[in-house]
Amino acid sequence: MHRLDRLILCTALILLCAAFGRDRFDQWVDTTELPVLASETSVEVRDRNAELLRVYTVADGRWRLAVTPQQVDKTFVNMLIAYEDQRFYSHSGVDLRAMLRAMGQAAWNGQIISGGSTLSMQVARLLEESGTGRWKGKLRQMRVAWTLERQLSKEQILQLYLTHAPYGGNLEGVRAATLSWFGKEPNRLTPAEAALLIALPQSPKARRPDRNRAAAEQARDRILHRMVGLSALDQSTAQAALSEPVPNTRRQFPALAPHMADLALRTRPEALTHQLTLERTLQTSLETLAKSALRGLPNDLSAAIVVADHTTGEILASVGSAGYEAQTTRQGFVDMTRAKRSPGSTLKPFVYAMAFDRGLAHPQTLINDRPVAFGRYAPQNFDGAFRGELPVAEALRQSLNIPVVLLLDQIGPAHLMDVMRRAHIQPDLPGDQAGLAVALGGVGVSLSDLVQLYAMLGQGGEARVLQWRKDGEQAEASRVLNRSATWHIGDILAGLSPPAGAPARRLAYKTGTSYGHRDTWAIGYDGRHVAGVWIGRPDGTPVPGAFGGDLAAPVLFEAFQRLKPEADPLPPPPPETLMLATAQLPQPLRRFIGRNAVFRAAPDAPKLTFPPNGATLAQLDGVVPVKVRDGTPPFSWLANGQLIEAGVYRRETTLPNLGRGFSQLSVIDAEGRASRVTVQIE
Repeated sequence: MHRLDRLILCTALILLCAAFGRDRFDQWVDTTELPVLASETSVEVRDRNAELLRVYTVADGRWRLAVTPQQVDKTFVNMLIAYEDQRFYSHSGVDLRAMLRAMGQAAWNGQIISGGSTLSMQVARLLEESGTGRWKGKLRQMRVAWTLERQLSKEQILQLYLTHAPYGGNLEGVRAATLSWFGKEPNRLTPAEAALLIALPQSPKARRPDRNRAAAEQARDRILHRMVGLSALDQSTAQAALSEPVPNTRRQFPALAPHMADLALRTRPEALTHQLTLERTLQTSLETLAKSALRGLPNDLSAAIVVADHTTGEILASVGSAGYEAQTTRQGFVDMTRAKRSPGSTLKPFVYAMAFDRGLAHPQTLINDRPVAFGRYAPQNFDGAFRGELPVAEALRQSLNIPVVLLLDQIGPAHLMDVMRRAHIQPDLPGDQAGLAVALGGVGVSLSDLVQLYAMLGQGGEARVLQWRKDGEQAEASRVLNRSATWHIGDILAGLSPPAGAPARRLAYKTGTSYGHRDTWAIGYDGRHVAGVWIGRPDGTPVPGAFGGDLAAPVLFEAFQRLKPEADPLPPPPPETLMLATAQLPQPLRRFIGRNAVFRAAPDAPKLTFPPNGATLAQLDGVVPVKVRDGTPPFSWLANGQLIEAGVYRRETTLPNLGRGFSQLSVIDAEGRASRVTVQIE
């Protein structure tokens, strides 16, 4: 065989062996069983501006937040690649040059001087949670790295590193690190911060800044000096970074709006990100307010606050308790924005609004605050006193009980329930049948319910479901009450005296105290926003001496002050609004007498007070004593339709010659008004 032929044959054999080896290598790589690439990341709850409200750990208790390279500061990414893997974008998973260099340095110096692992190999180690020192493990990392490079893009591999790199304790990934060590997202980092984040994954336990600040600082400084040598940083920038302090404490992850965040997870457990309508700064401020409002009060009281924009129907803040961590004394885990409780007097404005809407009354209509009874139900004012005739507007401002019950008796309690349901709330009704007591709080509603009801007043009688998810469907508003009726209510409530030190006519607001001083409330609105405050015990036990005006109202006004420095004015009266004094009103609206007044006795009509109706009397020689109250003398007395006496000026007399059995006794006064009873004589 000629020499040339032998050379050609050798070359062919070498190429054949190389091809065979490459095929075997490709098969070896392609048959690699990869670890799971889609790891669980922390669920995040964000506010309306995408700011973090709350973060949850993954199942194994680690903080591992989803991140993409585009969300990370470019300087950090460039420094990371320059330090860890300079040929990251050109190698196929394993940098043989870097590995040979590392092996040579180790052999020459007798110790490891630099690592030969690429970022792809480090991702393989992080995904499998394998060690770094043994050659068997290193070979496995190389195999996985080659396979990753064939199945993923460089950006995807970098994303896996940024998601899984360890940063001390239970922190994984660059976002968890920057939030914990620097209190910010990784999109803007200083060179000093970037250098620390490069140093930490190399020895996350030994270099934890909160446990070994000196070691962390030394490692960071070595990175900065190396960056100068690699021309990744200039000398002046690195020198300035060396003087930047290393953090020595680990910050807490955001845990705002915990009750609302938990609700978001319960309603959409599959979602990794939840964006709410809340506003982070306001939420933070009101959570602080809820805690400060309870200073000096019994330590088992809690507080809740809800603020919404009634023009958009979005909830801006929701504080469910005075401290989510208060698991014992204040029962902070209970979300008191959604707990059904007695609303006290806070429903009274809606009874008055319905009366205005139906033409039963006007704010200047006179109504009689007097003793009344509806069967066995005899409502009393809070102080037990009676004011006599006064304007309806004043009756609402004074939160009197009797006038509102008189109005609801004409309207019907079921219609009040209907208004509440049309406003998209579902009250808890004891016995499933509404009685007159619902006007005074005899029904269960939540703080969120009340804020939604008052939002309807703020919107001129149009109701919509308040939204707390940013991506939720915006419900259409529906009219429940007319514009002039709700404007009158706002005008009346704006005239209430504010708490001490608060500006007058800033809010249209109402306070309430439930039966037994169990719940205190304050709900108010201006031209744009509506807010509600509840203070009480989550277990529903009484708080002796607690009143909504004393406890909740100051917190309501403070909440509005923190929301904005100046109130949005209430709207002007609609054109159809009737604004007249009592004497100028149409005759039927001057005094409230009710639709059935024509069938009722006038308040000063005669009333036969003895014997009582239905009484059984012992026979006393056929003589029965009788008494009359009110009416105009002289009186005429009748028995069974027969005149017994006439022209009697006395209010007490006797009727003779009444036989055994049933008799109807009647008295007629000088104006022809009558009263009668039926009795049985034995």
